[in-house]
Amino acid sequence: MSLMNGRLINVGGRLVSLRWPKVMGILNLTPDSFYAASRMQTEHEIARRANQIVAEGGSMIDVGAFSTRPGAAPVSEEEETERLRRGLAIVRREQPGAVLSVDTFRPDVARMAVEEYGVAMINDVSGGNPEGAFGGTELREGAYRTPGEGDVPPIFAMAARLGVPYILMSSRPSLMSILQECSAKVQLLHSLGVKDIILDPGFGFGKTLEENYAIMHGLEQLGALGLPVLVGVSRKSMVTRLLGCTAGEALAGTTALHAIALMKGAAILRVHDVKEAADCVKLAEALTANSKNLKPKPTA
Repeated sequence: MSLMNGRLINVGGRLVSLRWPKVMGILNLTPDSFYAASRMQTEHEIARRANQIVAEGGSMIDVGAFSTRPGAAPVSEEEETERLRRGLAIVRREQPGAVLSVDTFRPDVARMAVEEYGVAMINDVSGGNPEGAFGGTELREGAYRTPGEGDVPPIFAMAARLGVPYILMSSRPSLMSILQECSAKVQLLHSLGVKDIILDPGFGFGKTLEENYAIMHGLEQLGALGLPVLVGVSRKSMVTRLLGCTAGEALAGTTALHAIALMKGAAILRVHDVKEAADCVKLAEALTANSKNLKPKPTA
């Protein structure tokens, strides 16, 4: 168990400790995200979801307006920007002090979110790929390359310019390939001036069912990079395909994987179901505190 990592990240000018894991609630502004119950379209739905995330124990809200599910319709930069402007304005009105993350691979969209709405983190599921390739299972090793000298992904440069934490996701299919790819990209990000990097191994992106579980089994090995690890498995196909259920029926399987991820060192859980994930964190904290004769973090 490696929950007590003591890491700090600069979020909106304040230091946030990842000594205890955090829960990041998902707020989708898309009409076609893979989990239908997560789609928030009206002002009332967006406001209710933002308030729900905070009330149920979410420390961060991840707002996205571009669906990355297989077969999703492409979204123009103009449409993504319009959706985010509308949604972020509502979230900021309802939760002015919330830590917000924007789920985008487009530099100018990220700049708008940070500069206009005080978004504190960039969550880039493309891993710096300017074409926005998200690593469907049909894409294998040869589909991705590590940036070479002088080859700087535009979103990397924008994260450096904005001075915000950057979530680096990998679509590679094995722990070793994730470590190799991310090691090079982390060096590049640091050289550009990005100080706070969070690693997302990319469950469900460019991986078979078996590869997803192999990565979860060895998740603690990602600690070799010295970065906080974000785990996003909520209601994904690695749960539904294995259990033979729908996304709507995948809460129990998701919660089981969240507990495993926490015991293997996850610092952030990106989730649809905030209360259940927050409960997992509380239980994991209690186990860790007991093993180290410490007091669990008091609940709010």
